[in-house]
Amino acid sequence: MTFRFTVFLNFALLFSLPTFAGAATITVRVTDTVGGKGNVNVAVCDRERFLKQCAYTGSVPARDGETVVTIKGVPAGTWAVLAYQDENANGELDRNLIGIPSENYGFSRDARGRFGPPSFDDAAMPIRAEAAAATVRLH
Repeated sequence: MTFRFTVFLNFALLFSLPTFAGAATITVRVTDTVGGKGNVNVAVCDRERFLKQCAYTGSVPARDGETVVTIKGVPAGTWAVLAYQDENANGELDRNLIGIPSENYGFSRDARGRFGPPSFDDAAMPIRAEAAAATVRLH
């Protein structure tokens, strides 16, 4: 090997490492879904963006009973998963006049709040491997 090729190869490996190191694919099994009614939307959130604009999202057509959504490229860390069935496919969790969700939703670890959504800590789960799984039951 020539010196130039060796330097090129080292740089190529160096710049490709971040895409491999610590990035996980999360398979989210969303249960209690109703097929033929819109989409199931999933978001994977860190503490800072929890219940806001989450960094990792996915959406697939709803299936009867269970819908699987795969989210790729999630860095290792502590994350909360939330999901809802967007029955009218408008891209948002619809709410009634007083702000209570009118579409079914749920969180990882089956976290539930008393008078509102659960805390990040209640829904948080560690993501450390290249592949991880979460189950979210809709309510």
